Amino acid sequence: MGKEIRVRFCPSPTGNLHIGNARVALFNFLFCRHLAGTFVFRIEDTDFLRSTTEFMQNEIDALRWLSLDWDEGINVGGDCGPYKQSERLDIYKKHIDHLIESGKAYYCFCSQDQVNEDRQQTKGESESFKYSGRCRHLTKTDVIEKISQGIPYVIRFKLPENQESVVLTDLIRGEMSFPVSSMDDFVLVRTDGIPIYNFAVMVDDTTMNITHVIRGEDHLFGNTPRQILLYEALGITPPAFAHLPMILGPDKTKLSKRHGAFAVTDYRALGFLPDAVVNYMALLGWSPKNDQEVFTRDELIHAFELNHVNLSPAVFDYEKLKWFNAQFLRKLSGEELFKLVQHQLESKTDRMPKAIDLLKDHFVLLTDIPLLLHKILSFSGVQDPISDEIKGESTIQMLQLFTDKIQSLPEVSPELIQECIKSTGKELMIKGRGLYHPIRLAITNEDQGPNIDTIIYLLGKERTVEILRNSIQVLQGGNDGN
Repeated sequence: MGKEIRVRFCPSPTGNLHIGNARVALFNFLFCRHLAGTFVFRIEDTDFLRSTTEFMQNEIDALRWLSLDWDEGINVGGDCGPYKQSERLDIYKKHIDHLIESGKAYYCFCSQDQVNEDRQQTKGESESFKYSGRCRHLTKTDVIEKISQGIPYVIRFKLPENQESVVLTDLIRGEMSFPVSSMDDFVLVRTDGIPIYNFAVMVDDTTMNITHVIRGEDHLFGNTPRQILLYEALGITPPAFAHLPMILGPDKTKLSKRHGAFAVTDYRALGFLPDAVVNYMALLGWSPKNDQEVFTRDELIHAFELNHVNLSPAVFDYEKLKWFNAQFLRKLSGEELFKLVQHQLESKTDRMPKAIDLLKDHFVLLTDIPLLLHKILSFSGVQDPISDEIKGESTIQMLQLFTDKIQSLPEVSPELIQECIKSTGKELMIKGRGLYHPIRLAITNEDQGPNIDTIIYLLGKERTVEILRNSIQVLQGGNDGN
């Protein structure tokens, strides 16, 4: 049996969780569950100026809503904590001390003015600015003296002098090589004593026994080679890396709100179902072995493999996400949908769950349900007919007969309502549009919409009779004035 799979999701609480990061969490979750591993959720909060507890809570709420439950980490605990970087500073110091003692890192006392001056001197050259290494060879005595003088310092990594490249075998992209000469002695710890991302995340992944790092390709060139160098300097075998393709908008530009890419919790407010969002996100960069599009959670877990993640950027399509939501919405029963929206409903009757079930094909988002129900239930009768089809004595006679038949029902059901419509048409020798359309206009004043029997069922007998009589009264008044 191989080593236990351990993956992590580690956002910074500097903003609400958006679709791009949520997809990273999902791919880690699916990979981990597929291989019966452990999913770790930790927080990278060393950006003290921008990190907030509100943003962290948003990330927690978003993962919970998506049911991307973690096995270890924030609010769950585990053997490798703490799971917030701000609480792990002592752990980072031990590793920094080791790098300094082994000559793999050094104190740098160059002021920002000195660094800026060096940058100006290299401005216009073909290569981007790299730190000069001015403090690389300070003696231990020099360092002690400068520290005693209170001179601010950072701690830099000492690039290996005899290493030409960093080699990475990416689980999605294959073997890649990065020249060491393209890097400089990068900073590990800032002047305030807080470690920078590349060092902190490497220590976190090491001490939490992370076996696979699955993240966006934006990490590939800037962060991953530097982290591998740190692993090598500490004599630690790096985890396996997999870098996911970017997500672009339909116009192939950077994904943004104008493309419908919102915070995950915004999708909840807009009326999306979590399983629909998960299903759609899974297909942003991953392709199943067949043409299947709609997956249950278990089907996704069973099917997901990293070698089916694409290299090319994924395209986010808000309308396609809505299509997925409609598919999942229609899988739910009327009772289930009713429970999800009942807090938004002005009226709640025993007929509501069945009516919602009958109306499912008219809903795309959960927020469509209360809107359509309110529209139907708030109609009180025709005031200004939109069509001449409803005018005329024969139409009024038909509506009066239909009203009487509804009034005589002991109770309403879609089936009994259909019988009333058909018997009305049979008695008056009317059928098709001539029968159905005037009834629709009388109870909605609209040319199209849900089935008439469903609308009447939702309204109930008394309310339907009231609306029909109001409409008939208006139509009779209109005829009297002709």
